[in-house]
Amino acid sequence: MSHEGADAGARDAGKTGGLLLAAAIVAFGFLGSRLLGILRTVAIAHVFGSGPQVDAYNIAFTVPDMIFQVLAGATLGSAFIPVFARLFRRDGDEAAWRLASNVLNLVTVATAALCLLAFVLAPVLVPLLAPGLVLKGKAVFLTRIMLLSPLLFCVSGMITGILNGRQHFFLPALAPMLYNAAIIFGAVVLAGPFGIEGLAIGVVVGAALHLTVQVPGLLRERMAYHFTFDWHDKAVREVGRLMGPRVIGLAAGQFNFLVSDLFASKVGAGSIANLNFAWAIATLPMALFGMALSTAAFPRLAEHVAEEDIAGLQETVSRVLRVIMFLTIPAAIGLALLRLPATIVLLESGHFTGRDSAITAAALGFYCLSIIPQAGIEIHSRGFYALGNTRTPVTLAVIAVIFNFVLSALTWSRFGVNGLALSVSLASWLEWSLLYASYTRRTQTPAAVDLAAIARFAVCAAVMALVLALAFAPFSKAGRLANLEIAVAGTIAGVAIYGGMARWLRVAELEEAVARVAARIGRSDGVAAAELETEDPYR
Repeated sequence: MSHEGADAGARDAGKTGGLLLAAAIVAFGFLGSRLLGILRTVAIAHVFGSGPQVDAYNIAFTVPDMIFQVLAGATLGSAFIPVFARLFRRDGDEAAWRLASNVLNLVTVATAALCLLAFVLAPVLVPLLAPGLVLKGKAVFLTRIMLLSPLLFCVSGMITGILNGRQHFFLPALAPMLYNAAIIFGAVVLAGPFGIEGLAIGVVVGAALHLTVQVPGLLRERMAYHFTFDWHDKAVREVGRLMGPRVIGLAAGQFNFLVSDLFASKVGAGSIANLNFAWAIATLPMALFGMALSTAAFPRLAEHVAEEDIAGLQETVSRVLRVIMFLTIPAAIGLALLRLPATIVLLESGHFTGRDSAITAAALGFYCLSIIPQAGIEIHSRGFYALGNTRTPVTLAVIAVIFNFVLSALTWSRFGVNGLALSVSLASWLEWSLLYASYTRRTQTPAAVDLAAIARFAVCAAVMALVLALAFAPFSKAGRLANLEIAVAGTIAGVAIYGGMARWLRVAELEEAVARVAARIGRSDGVAAAELETEDPYR
C-alpha cells in the first residue's frame, strides 16, 4: 500500500473511530437518561397511579414542552449546528461565536415572550388541549409552574447545540440524566408535602440542572459571548431560513401527542396517563439506537456537506441506518412480545393496579409498531437537515400528523387507547416510507444495500419471535417476580437467537463488531490488528 493510501486509510479509520466514540458517549447519555426516565415513570406510577392527577400533569407538561421544542429545539438541531460548524471551518472562531451569541439572545427573548403569553392564556389553552380532562384547574396551575422550564431549556439547548457542533458530547449526554433525576426527586420526596405540584417543581429544578451542568463545557470552549440581537446578520438569517420549516415540523411532531391526548381525554380518566406510560417504555429502544446514533452522526453529516463530500454523506447515512435497524428491529419485536411482563415489572406497584398494567401493555404493543420507523426517521431527517433541506422532512411530518388525526378521530371511540396508539404507529410508517424515498431521490443513494440488510435483520428477528412465542407463551404469570423472570429469560433468549441467526447469515454489522472486538483484544496481546480496524465489510 502506498503512503498516500495508508494515510487515507488512517484518516478514514480515525473518522470512523471518532464517530463510534461519539456514538458511544451519546448512547451512554441516552441509556442513562432513558433508564432514569423509566425510573421516573415507575416513580410517578407508584405514587400517583394513572388517575386524573397524572392526566392533569401530562397535559400541563405539553405547553412548556412545545414552546421549547418549536424554538430552541429547532435551532440547535437542524438549523444551528450546520451553519455553526461551517463558520468555524471556513470563517474562524469569531464569526462562529458571534452567530451563537446572536441566536442565543434572539431565541431567549422569543421564548420568554411565549412563556409569558402562555402563562396568561393557560386557562384557555388547557380546555382546548383536553376537553374531557377532569382536573382542568389543576392542569392550569401546573402549567404555570412549569413555564419556567422552557426558558432554562432555551439557554441549555443552545449550549447543547454549541458543544455538539464542536464534537463534544459528554456533558450534553449527562444533562438529561440530571433532569430526570430531579423529576424522580419531585415524585419521591416533594410529592409528600406538595402533592402533584411536587412533580412540576421537579421539572423546573431539572431544567436548571440541565443548564448548569453544561456551563463548564462552554467555558472550556472559551465562547466569546456578544450581547447582540442582530437578526440582519447573514448567518443568523440562514439559521432563521432553515429554522422556519423545522419549527413547523417540530410543531407537527408535538401535535401528534396533542392529538392523542385530546382524544384520550374523551376515553376516560387515566387514559392520558396510560398512553404516556406506554409511550415512555416504547421510546427506550428508539432513543438508545435511533436517536443516539443519529445525534452522534449529525455533526459528521454537516461536515460532509460543508466539504461537498456527498459520497461521504451517503456512506455515513447508510452505515448508521443499517446499524440502527440491526439493533432496533429485534428490540421492537422483543418488546412487543414481552409487553405485559415488562409493564407489570416496571409499573405495577403502589397506586398502579393490574388493570392499569393490562391497559398500558395493550397500548404498548401497538406503540411498538412505531419504534422501527421512528428510528429510521431520526437518521434520514438529519440527512436532509445536513443538506440544508428542512422543507421535505417538515412537509412529510405534517402529512403524517394529518393522517394520525384522521385515524385517531375514526378509532378512539371504538378502540380507545389502542386505536390511538395504532394511529401513531401507522402514521410513523407512512412518514418514514415517504422520507426514505425522498432521501434516496435527493442524494441519488442506491437503496438496494440498505434494503437487503434490513431484510436479513427481519429474517433473524422473525426466527427470534417464533421461538420466543413458542417458548414463553402466554408471557405473563401472577406476581412481579415471575414476570421479571419471564422478561429476563425472554430478553437473554432473544439476544442469543437473534445473534446466532445473524452469525449464520453472515450479517455484516455483527461481523464488523466482532472484528473490532478481536482487533482490540489483539492489540492488548501485542498482535497487529490494523487491517481488522479498517476493514469495510461492505466491500
